[in-house]
Amino acid sequence: MIELLFVVCLAGSTTECQEQSLLYQDISTQTCVFAAQPELAKWVETHPNFRIRSWKCQPLNFEERET
Repeated sequence: MIELLFVVCLAGSTTECQEQSLLYQDISTQTCVFAAQPELAKWVETHPNFRIRSWKCQPLNFEERET
């Protein structure tokens, strides 16, 4: 499972930020990288008060998610 992990901040703020993620099955990390920008653009359209600060594609680490 691949995770598109991204950090979003409230528009106009660099300190009020949070992590968000989208999960994908049966794709590679490279495919995630190519598909990320359109997916992030869709997310921003539905969350207009936020701006994406950073993003990355990575294999999902269930151990890190549970802590």
